[in-house]
Amino acid sequence: MTVLDARALNRATLARQLLLDRADLPALDAVAHLGGLQAQEPQEPFVGLWSRLRGFRPARLSDLLTGRSVVRTHLMRRTVHLLTADDALAWRARHDAMLRQRVLGTYRREFAGVDLDALAAAGREVMADGEPRSMGELARALADRWPEPGTRALGEMLVAALVPMVQLPPRGLWRTRAGVRNVPLAAWLGRAPAPLPDDGSDPVGQALVRRYLAAYGPAASADLRAWCGLAGLPAAVAALRGELVSFRDERGRELLDLPDAPRPDPGTPAPVRFLPAFDNAVLGYHDRGRIIDDAHRGLSVAGERVVLVDGRVAATWTVRAGTVAVAPLHRLTPHERTAVAEQGRELAAFLSDGETRSVSLAGA
Repeated sequence: MTVLDARALNRATLARQLLLDRADLPALDAVAHLGGLQAQEPQEPFVGLWSRLRGFRPARLSDLLTGRSVVRTHLMRRTVHLLTADDALAWRARHDAMLRQRVLGTYRREFAGVDLDALAAAGREVMADGEPRSMGELARALADRWPEPGTRALGEMLVAALVPMVQLPPRGLWRTRAGVRNVPLAAWLGRAPAPLPDDGSDPVGQALVRRYLAAYGPAASADLRAWCGLAGLPAAVAALRGELVSFRDERGRELLDLPDAPRPDPGTPAPVRFLPAFDNAVLGYHDRGRIIDDAHRGLSVAGERVVLVDGRVAATWTVRAGTVAVAPLHRLTPHERTAVAEQGRELAAFLSDGETRSVSLAGA
């Protein structure tokens, strides 16, 4: 079985994630290809798409949100993701059990003895009036019937798990600060999430496997689980084995992939790319060694924005007074510093609508 080293996996990841070459794709198609974008920080998906798409304009993504073609909702790993409306409707039921278990993992004691199905029905009844509500407002509307969990736990269970919700614009629009107002996914889109089949088959699980490999492969089953949070996909993987190819990584793990998906030559040059906080190019794997050193792994879950140099996390970045400030994690060559500075200037121009191209790069 062919062994793929870290550099080969890195180049495959960059190609699948649209980070090796910026793609000429509509924003909606890019969101679909990526299986959604991590979006707990509302402005971060704009940078994620800017780094991946040629000529991306923020208004395009804002228009998709207001036009209801994409939605902000809790899904993979119980985190807020920006997903196409079609994917949110198709995938939500398959994630329901995981979402409940993840909330219970934090609040199991608070929900001891609570009938979650009854709580879900009550939550849907409250939201049936069409009024957007915050998590706290929905929880307080039901607190008299379920006082034990408390407002925070009750709100999280209802909004993140029991009642499929979307976060309404202006939350998530370009350069807009807005609190979270929730409405049911079905009410916002005019369509209910697709139910799971009664025959025990798992077409959604199989679709998730294919879509994950298209955007993240080659990858192990543990990587797939780390991306979506679902533990129950071995049957879906087994059902698809006949149409997949297998590799090994340097640790001996089996990696699965789509046969015709891009696996570039490991020597392919990789341009500098600026990634937003919590980008799934980093978070979407159990073994993140293909893109970030173990010594810096904590950055990926701490909300640090990172810079890829030669395809790997080599710096962090932030914006201070309109300046893109870059802090390298190790010494960069003069050529690398030049490339980082140039891409930083482009990012500054994007974030400021061309008003500034200011960048600072720490270190000698």
